[in-house]
Amino acid sequence: MTIPVPREFSFSECLTFLLRSPREILHRVEGGVVRKAIGVEREPILVEIQERNNALDVHHYPGGITESQRKFIGQYIAQWFDLETDLKSFYALARKDALLGGLVKQYHGYRIVGQPDLHESLTWAILGQQINLGFAYTLKQRFVEQYGHSLEHGGQRYFLFPEPSTIARLAPEQLLPLQFSRQKARYVVEVARAFHEGRLSTESIRQLPFEDAKTELRKIKGIGNWTANYALMKTFRFPQAFPAEDAGLHNAIRNLKGMRAKPTIEQVRTLFKKYKGWEAYATLYFWRSLG
Repeated sequence: MTIPVPREFSFSECLTFLLRSPREILHRVEGGVVRKAIGVEREPILVEIQERNNALDVHHYPGGITESQRKFIGQYIAQWFDLETDLKSFYALARKDALLGGLVKQYHGYRIVGQPDLHESLTWAILGQQINLGFAYTLKQRFVEQYGHSLEHGGQRYFLFPEPSTIARLAPEQLLPLQFSRQKARYVVEVARAFHEGRLSTESIRQLPFEDAKTELRKIKGIGNWTANYALMKTFRFPQAFPAEDAGLHNAIRNLKGMRAKPTIEQVRTLFKKYKGWEAYATLYFWRSLG
């Protein structure tokens, strides 16, 4: 399978993001090749992705799959690397900006490497609340190894993110041995139950305009403004989504502006008025500046 990519796309920049942590358990990157298990019609399929001739070359295992499975895989990869967003307008805006101009030149083609599954996106955002990124990856690794399905290929095991139905059956206390806080455990189980009971779904949120989608997400206990914006950015690619409270974003702005202290949330919101309509991508490039 070959998936075309836009001119404003850098596979190497996306790989840099995917290599953020040695504890990442949902994909492997080796020699410029990404391998990831995807749940397709309740069947785990391993995909192997590399760049070739300005396109993504995709192999899948097992080899014999249906046309609907092939279509799902193609759509998943396009969503994962945000291939359908036209960045020309963003780059035109950013090149004229004192803070973003150098970043979009240095990291040209970097895209929002997302999480097409809303349950995964929300759970990962909850795991990362108020802890450092390294420990968040540790919690995710333990969680996925304990409750996720997997497949084996070439002597390696590839995991799928746990299903909501699996986590919904748990008592929050069962997550404490993984070093979840009691609050995180409650929130993770509550989000899974919302999916399992039909109160929340990727499809239902996808149909809503941005503000309505954010309102619906925030009805679920454990999902605040930061988590909702993160999910709307990473799963649905709403360009106006941005987590104004994010500590990394504040640090990036402080560094780029040479400020003595981190900006306030109001200062961040004021700054972002000039990025209206592209807040998500402005946030992404500010994050990228942190290395």
